[in-house]
Amino acid sequence: MKVRGDTKGRIETAALKLFVDKGVAETSIRDIALAVGFSDGALYRHYASKDELVWCMFKASFESYARITADIAASEATSRGKIAAMVQNFCNLFDEDSRLFRFLMLVQHGQLDRVTPEMANPVETVRGVIADAMTKGDIPPGDADLATAMVMGIILQTATFKGYGRIQQPLGAVGPVLAEACWKTLCVPQTSPRQSIASKG
Repeated sequence: MKVRGDTKGRIETAALKLFVDKGVAETSIRDIALAVGFSDGALYRHYASKDELVWCMFKASFESYARITADIAASEATSRGKIAAMVQNFCNLFDEDSRLFRFLMLVQHGQLDRVTPEMANPVETVRGVIADAMTKGDIPPGDADLATAMVMGIILQTATFKGYGRIQQPLGAVGPVLAEACWKTLCVPQTSPRQSIASKG
């Protein structure tokens, strides 16, 4: 997370550490206030509740990731290059600030329902690249949402293993391997041989 020097920046930095290390449910406003050297009342002057704090932190980082991902994708000319660059970028973002990346994964299920269509969204950026690749014939046609889920699964499950210490090397080092796995996954037709036979009949 980009650390600001203002009061909210101090609060969010302390909260991020507590949320990831201790758990969101297990962290109280008092815990955060104590970490910053505030009273509970002083912290409430900046955030009405812990839920508001979590949402503000999630929204800012989620949209920042989206803008970075969109810029990375736009810098590549080919579908395969875009996929590889986005995968590598996600790995690099984890290495740059693993606590922030883990925070986003930790709280996403409670926050994604609040994401609105006009918000920058890194998952939608990936989906757009995949859908465009299908339209161009660079990968087999199919359900772009399913394909996006498979790609994101490869990235996020690997990041989860890294977060738990099951993977020792930096994610950036395995980025090319993950990118190749994602591309190969996208190149597998979504129609099974049995379905293809049935459709011809």
